Amino acid sequence: MNTTTHTTDFVNDNNQSLGNKLTRLGNRAILGSIVTVLVWIGAMKFTAYEAGAIEGLVASSPLTSWLYSVLSLQGASNLIGTIEIIIAVFLLIGIRNKTAAVLGSLGAVITFAVTLSFIFTAPGWEASLGGFPALSVVPGQFLLKDIVLLAVAVLLLGKALTRES
Repeated sequence: MNTTTHTTDFVNDNNQSLGNKLTRLGNRAILGSIVTVLVWIGAMKFTAYEAGAIEGLVASSPLTSWLYSVLSLQGASNLIGTIEIIIAVFLLIGIRNKTAAVLGSLGAVITFAVTLSFIFTAPGWEASLGGFPALSVVPGQFLLKDIVLLAVAVLLLGKALTRES
């Protein structure tokens, strides 16, 4: 074996090892970050401030507007917050339990798909910039992050569905 082959094998082995470590770290960071986001925004839903802040988004969506005909402003917000926290708990339990991982991931997919749909139902296109595709800061740019959150939730669901029991 010549020196060049040996050096290339060494570099490839080190890159493979580093890649595996970074992938494991990334997987933990993805799970930790989505759980943190869900718990934090879920807990905030129990405040009057957040209940008022989401009112326009929830009321403008055909998927969620019915909540206000059944529950009060705070009641609807509390329900949404409870669901978000339950999803986070399922994701955490899912570290050890495949069924919980699937349910938590599926719940996250639905949650972020619904919140991302608000970008199309709430008035979010900035008229002063000519409308679409210029997004207003709120709710438009605020909701744009849900593209990444939805992608992460889909990734977690795929991982949960394909893992061994």
